[in-house]
Amino acid sequence: MGISTKLDHIHQDVKSNRWMRYFTTFNRLALAAGFIPAGYVKIIGERFTDLHNNQPMGHFLEALHQTGYYYTLIGIAQMLAGLLLLIPRTALIGVLIYFPIILNICLLSFSVRFEGSLLTAPLMVISCVYLLCWDYDKLKLILPFNQHLIPKPKVITNKFPLAFFSMVFLIILAVGFTVTHLYTIMPRNTIKDCNARTKRSEHPDALLKFCDCVHNKGIPLAKCVDDYNKEKAKR
Repeated sequence: MGISTKLDHIHQDVKSNRWMRYFTTFNRLALAAGFIPAGYVKIIGERFTDLHNNQPMGHFLEALHQTGYYYTLIGIAQMLAGLLLLIPRTALIGVLIYFPIILNICLLSFSVRFEGSLLTAPLMVISCVYLLCWDYDKLKLILPFNQHLIPKPKVITNKFPLAFFSMVFLIILAVGFTVTHLYTIMPRNTIKDCNARTKRSEHPDALLKFCDCVHNKGIPLAKCVDDYNKEKAKR
């Protein structure tokens, strides 16, 4: 039995499980809920967040907001992806539009250390990958595999996939642990939140300078982090 045939059987078993179908529906609805409101805000021309312009993510979003129709087109793409995900027949097209957008948001969140989407963005990327795997039977037609059609499962099973949902739980824990321990210093959303950490910091003076560097002076995050590390090394 070839790899393609094995994948076909695994995919058919998964699609024939009622709980997996519920989980797939949940993923589609959750992803749609994440993009439709965000897209609408962009279409009507409003700024997406109230972060001030010196905050790294706020700086980026303000520049994006000033791009005019490009900002609007992003909103249209987000709303289109979300709406297509709500319809089972068009869900694959929706996730194909959704995936590159959320992957970009995920990379952006990590690059500017934006805590607002450090957890949700990677989980949404993983959710998109899951939905792409769910429609493997359609995607395989454009992949260099054995391209025979996979028959739709006729028997629906009710067996709860404990191993799968245990893995989902562990993935969520792993992502949560990773994003909360990935960086030693975060700009936070406001200077008040940033300065609030000085009470439990081993380097309060360095932290205060870092917060001032980011939020008051508007210096690029990478430079502020570098200065923070140099300040710590002096002590």
